[in-house]
Amino acid sequence: MKILAKTISYLFNPFILPTWGFLALFNAGYYFSMLSWEIKRFVLIAVFFSTGLLPLLTLSILALSPRFNIRMNDSSHRVKPLFFSALYYYLGFYLLRDIALYPVFRVFLISSVVLIVLLLIISFKWKISIHMAGMGGVTGMILAVSYKMGINPVFLIAGTFLAAGLVGTARIYLGRHTPGQVLWGYFTGLAILYLSVLYS
Repeated sequence: MKILAKTISYLFNPFILPTWGFLALFNAGYYFSMLSWEIKRFVLIAVFFSTGLLPLLTLSILALSPRFNIRMNDSSHRVKPLFFSALYYYLGFYLLRDIALYPVFRVFLISSVVLIVLLLIISFKWKISIHMAGMGGVTGMILAVSYKMGINPVFLIAGTFLAAGLVGTARIYLGRHTPGQVLWGYFTGLAILYLSVLYS
């Protein structure tokens, strides 16, 4: 069970969640599925580079310091990674700013900056779940896009809720978070991304 819980945490960690979210949109029968492969490839590369690769490299560099705990058991250890992640997400927004796309791509990234800054502020005092904030953000984006476009991708939405439940259970089982930290993380991410995309 512990190996399974760790596997779930790794598969849906905050470094890869945005990329999973965009892949889901590209293959869900939305308007996005009609985009050319060249545009999809550029978006995925920009998103993975700014939300996955750069934050992961920064975390690896921070881990070289003996004063930094890479497990980030203390909420204060999350401040630097979150600060740099906010900068990198804004870089992703900047890279996509001139592409003639449905605005959800740019809105997702810039509203994620707002979410990360909020998580950073909270992390000074409390260890809110970043994994679940990411899951909530992806869920909020998918729900808002579905509502705005008048479609109902049942399997995608159900799969997103199932994944969120698995991740939350895994984080609690591993002792990384309390149920309260998991729920607050999820609904914070969901609320910010849903409202941002819905009213963009």
